[in-house]
Parts: sequence; structure tokens; C-alpha cells
Amino acid sequence: MTESELKDRFNRFAIEVYKLTTKFPNAPVYQNINSQLLRVSSSSAANYHAACRAKSKADFINKLKIVEEELDESVFWLNYLVGIDKKWIVDTEPLLKKGNELLSIIVASINTAKRNQKESLFKKSKIKS
Repeated sequence: MTESELKDRFNRFAIEVYKLTTKFPNAPVYQNINSQLLRVSSSSAANYHAACRAKSKADFINKLKIVEEELDESVFWLNYLVGIDKKWIVDTEPLLKKGNELLSIIVASINTAKRNQKESLFKKSKIKS
């Protein structure tokens, strides 16, 4: 998957979460969930965009870790919503699937980036020897 395709997936995820929140009733618990879901889903998308512009491998890894945290929190709030009322299962099921898929991609990317960073450091240390 290309960087552009992944950016698009993050944007669509955030937009679909927004569309879900427009269905919430005007009750305090839903206002809180609305606020949290909008914040973390859009933050994961924005931070992935930022990771793509990282200035170094370490910066890239750190930004991806933020993406991971925000996505994980998005999944939490979607599950919490279902815990409050099972009627949300139909709406959250596809979002949970997409969120968990994105989370898997990001975790794999972090692991690959860390491995590449270690290999690069190893090569540099061998050159100096």
C-alpha cells in the first residue's frame, strides 16, 4: 500500500467516524464520546500525515507511535459506545474493522522502521571499525 493510499484510508476513517457521531443523541455520555472519537480519529489521520513528513527515522517512528496510540483509543471509544448500547454494533462494526486494520498496518510499520533503524546503525558501526 502506498503512502497516498494509506493517507486516504486514514482520512476516510476519520470522516466515517464523524458521520457516526452525527447520529448520537443529545445526552451527556454521547457528547463525551462524540468529543473523544472526533479528537482521536482525526488526530490519527493528522499524525499519519505528519509521520510522512518526518525529518529522520527516529522522528518517523515517534510519530507513528502517536498514530498507534490515537488509533488504539479510537477502537476503545467505539467499543465503549457498544458497551453503553448494543444498538451501535451495526454502525461500529465496520469502523472497528477499519480501525484495527489500520492499527495492524501501523504496528507493522513501526516494527519495520525500528528494524531498519537498527540495521542502519549496525552498518554504520561496522564501517567505523
